[in-house]
Amino acid sequence: MPTRAAPRSPLPGLGLSLGTTLLFVTLIVLLPLAGLAWQLAQLSLADYLRVMGDRRVLAALRVTITAAAAATLVNGLGGLLLAWVIARYRFAGRQVLDALVDLPFALPTSVAGIALVALYAEDGWIGSLLAPFGMAPAYTWYGIVIAMAFTSLPFAVRAIQPLIEELDPAQEQAARTLGASDTQIFAQVILPNLMPGILTGTGLSFVRSLGEFGALIFIAGNLPFKTEITSLLIMIRLDEFDYPAAAAIAGTLLGLSLILLVAINVLQTRLYRRFERGS
Repeated sequence: MPTRAAPRSPLPGLGLSLGTTLLFVTLIVLLPLAGLAWQLAQLSLADYLRVMGDRRVLAALRVTITAAAAATLVNGLGGLLLAWVIARYRFAGRQVLDALVDLPFALPTSVAGIALVALYAEDGWIGSLLAPFGMAPAYTWYGIVIAMAFTSLPFAVRAIQPLIEELDPAQEQAARTLGASDTQIFAQVILPNLMPGILTGTGLSFVRSLGEFGALIFIAGNLPFKTEITSLLIMIRLDEFDYPAAAAIAGTLLGLSLILLVAINVLQTRLYRRFERGS
């Protein structure tokens, strides 16, 4: 009996595909990281601790991390709600709303920063309403949170939306038949299935916020010890030709981001395995 030939792959063979992939990753990812690592190697441990122990650096890290955490919390809640509305409801303008979610990806971050200042400065459309109460967000920590939330929102929405679309309505109907309330259905049926997406979306949102630059420098105010962010401080150190110090700060942010991404992948894998065992 003749054997059936294996279907041909539309891509080149393993050797060529793997070689091209490795070349691409090397040029785009590994070489820049190698340059950063080389700059870090110029620092001794004592020099690294001196750079990172500077009061200005610590203040910039505090501002950046706390603002990124707040923006991630906003995107975690708002992204879940927005993804739910887009995936579960049909209404006029739904496709427009769906497209607007990706606008921060397409919009240059500097343009986003200018637009946010026009909205939230004391003479802006929204800021002018809040200014009499001393609450205009521009040039404050709150303005940084708004800019971070704007630029990282698509990560939260797009990580959760596919999981909502894949939910089995029969599970919700079965839970309602058994007498479960809407709150119980959401907490015990829906939310566990969405946790991998929520975890991934909020994690990516946080990492994206840590490295944001263009949108923040316009709305942050850039006051040392108050609204100065780490990405701006890195640029300042580069302008001063203090490359090792800039590398130390950038390497710290990179290390924090890598640790978070690895933790997200591990937790996500465990959650999927738990769901597979439960099913």
